[in-house]
Amino acid sequence: MTITMQDVIAELRGTVPPIADTADTLDGASPETPVTSIAVAFMPTQAVIEQAASMGANLLVVHESPYYSHRPEHAPHLADDPVCRFKRDFLRQSGLAVYRHHDYCHRLQPDPIMTGLLQSLAWDTHVEAMLPTAAVLQVPARRAAELAAYVKANLRLPYVRLTGDLDMRCERIGVLVGYRGGGANAIPLFREHKLDLIVAGEGPEWETPEYVRDAASQGSPTSLLAIGHAESEEPGMRVVAEQLRGRYPELPVHFIPGQPVFQII
Repeated sequence: MTITMQDVIAELRGTVPPIADTADTLDGASPETPVTSIAVAFMPTQAVIEQAASMGANLLVVHESPYYSHRPEHAPHLADDPVCRFKRDFLRQSGLAVYRHHDYCHRLQPDPIMTGLLQSLAWDTHVEAMLPTAAVLQVPARRAAELAAYVKANLRLPYVRLTGDLDMRCERIGVLVGYRGGGANAIPLFREHKLDLIVAGEGPEWETPEYVRDAASQGSPTSLLAIGHAESEEPGMRVVAEQLRGRYPELPVHFIPGQPVFQII
């Protein structure tokens, strides 16, 4: 039985209704192209693309755009950039198609990106509420610094960043994956769900981190643990790879982990 790229896309999108003007596109092949091997990764870096091509994959499923913008077609500064051009040329010559699984991924119930992170932290049994952009957890009380060390160890991260009251005992936690750690998401979450700690991927440093710092100074301590965008969402793409392996046992499905984008100096 021939499995096409459209078959794989339909499997990934599940029952989510069509999303107008979605960023989830297939580049480098027609939807009717037969799939011979699939690679899955969070970020389609040059290194990941080269590894996927060397494995013989002809479909690479990723969460983020290859071209340094959520909507690169609306980013004129990237139109003739040499780094983008090199990557486009490499993809074209390799025969590797790239499907971005982002908008539909986050609208699935449950969201595999959130599910993957919670499972990696063994927190999936502590969920009190699953909100559209966050999870609210009740966990056994531990110091904020101890929870930071726990997250760092379980995700095997080289570093995490923690602000607020490092010694406060935390049991009510909010989890925000990806770029959802900005003030518009995180600050109301602290207040409305009486949170002690938020674990977030990333967000503007002058929003939630400064709010948390001031709250601690005012005697209303909270804490924020920033673990990184990729670090918060890559576990979910591993879940996506497992989904595809289960659905298409006749196809090779490879998960390609990324490397940290920053080095500690």
